Amino acid sequence: MGRRRTLQPLLFSILFGLVVAAAHGQESESFSVNFQTSDINFNPIISYTTTEAQIYTAIYEGLVTYDPYSLDPLPATASRWEISDDGRIYRFTLRSSARYSNGDTVVAAHFRDTWLELLSPEMDAPYASLLDIVVGARAYRTGENIDPNSVGIRAISDRVLEVELETRATHFLRILCHHSFVAVHPDMLGRETWSEQEPIVGNGPYVIESVSDEEMVLPGNEYYWDERNVDISILSLRFSDDFEAVTAAFNAGALNWVRDGINLDDVQRRDNIVVNPLFATTYFQVSATAEPFDDARVRRAFALLLPWDEIRSEEYQYLPTTTLVPAIPFYPEVEGIAAADSERALELLDAAGFPDGARLPAVTITIPGGPENDRIAGIMVDTWQSALGIDVTVETVLYPEYFDLVDSEQFTISTISWIGDFADPLTFLDMWTTGSNLNNSRYSNSEYDDLVRRAMGETGNERYETLARAEEILLWDAVVLPISHSPSINLIDLELIDGWYPNPLDVHPFKFLSFSSGKPIPNVALGEETPETRIRSVHPR
Repeated sequence: MGRRRTLQPLLFSILFGLVVAAAHGQESESFSVNFQTSDINFNPIISYTTTEAQIYTAIYEGLVTYDPYSLDPLPATASRWEISDDGRIYRFTLRSSARYSNGDTVVAAHFRDTWLELLSPEMDAPYASLLDIVVGARAYRTGENIDPNSVGIRAISDRVLEVELETRATHFLRILCHHSFVAVHPDMLGRETWSEQEPIVGNGPYVIESVSDEEMVLPGNEYYWDERNVDISILSLRFSDDFEAVTAAFNAGALNWVRDGINLDDVQRRDNIVVNPLFATTYFQVSATAEPFDDARVRRAFALLLPWDEIRSEEYQYLPTTTLVPAIPFYPEVEGIAAADSERALELLDAAGFPDGARLPAVTITIPGGPENDRIAGIMVDTWQSALGIDVTVETVLYPEYFDLVDSEQFTISTISWIGDFADPLTFLDMWTTGSNLNNSRYSNSEYDDLVRRAMGETGNERYETLARAEEILLWDAVVLPISHSPSINLIDLELIDGWYPNPLDVHPFKFLSFSSGKPIPNVALGEETPETRIRSVHPR
């Protein structure tokens, strides 16, 4: 979405808008945020980018939502829920005041129908496999059973939704915070892409008034059940990759929050740069079905040839890592591939039928561009060509087409940064189980699957130990080659904005945001502050 704009036109556009807003007495009612240029699908069932996830907190709402500080599930469209003694049956009571933006009532059948649409094999929704814990969901998702009544999702009445799980799952409520599990209005179901559908009906705190390549305007939803507690009247969501222009607009008070597109060198007030650990990992992934990488020995051999101390050098990586799951309290230490071992690599290739690399085919590494991706891919090319005498090439596919390529599984080796969807190791591990819609490498290991499945019914340290064993299998099968954990970097004045808290998922529900009382009004330029340190520009995820 969007065209690149020069500094002066963008600033003129934003500042002119502020003058008009001020003339109407609305300078404190509009909240503006910048994202990277993006293609927004608007269909929460099949969307998966972090930009869409943030925007959807304004447009849609599930049974529960994220607590903005702790990320714990909070009541949302459901006012309360009951859990059976064995932890397998959840009964959600919907609010009688829950409405869509067109005034229609949200009923339990809408959640049932939305989730069944999510699970339908034809939809191939990326997060559908997260519901495999529900009775009958996996069989329905894979087409083994086409009877929707076999799935443990039942509308007991207009206000009561019952969900039956295969086994106790302590993470279930956290999953439901995700945008894939919102209620979709019946008129919208069946439409894979909604960008041309007007109006888009949601049940969140805001509605879509207008959409262009450069801005989305969202006024408040008058039918939202908690409308009186939504303080900000209008959201102005901007889309620009012009780092200098975006940062200058923030310095001038014309943007309240910069999520993407920060030139840190130019930020006037350094205390407005908010950096915190993110529940995220950047990694390279290897296709488990493309020959010769359908053999785990070959994947492991290629990984053991690489100079990991150079790839993960702290000169380039903020938080280098050998593991997939970021640090989380009480999660056991896991051993991954940490160093090169050429001798072992050649032994594995010999056992797989490729002595000293003989008969290995050419290899293509696909990346979305960027200096760091170019650097690592270059090391891979030099290493594998030198050690094995094979042809290795790099293919660059720019965003957003790159996401489509990875999602369609049309790669041999690619890279991605994955941000967890809920604060639990399972968000990084369940995606690699056989048949998962997020398993773009099509990896399959029955021992791994059994461990992840077993952990679903466990709790506490026992559960973490089981998941850690699964992760170690995944790492040594070398379908995932971790590079680093990521920090979250935002530009926002937390003295001016309430309800925005640094958190490891970098999700900040719009309904909780407000302007601080007794603080300077927004959109007033701040005094210049000369930074003492210079930090390189941060590229959008």
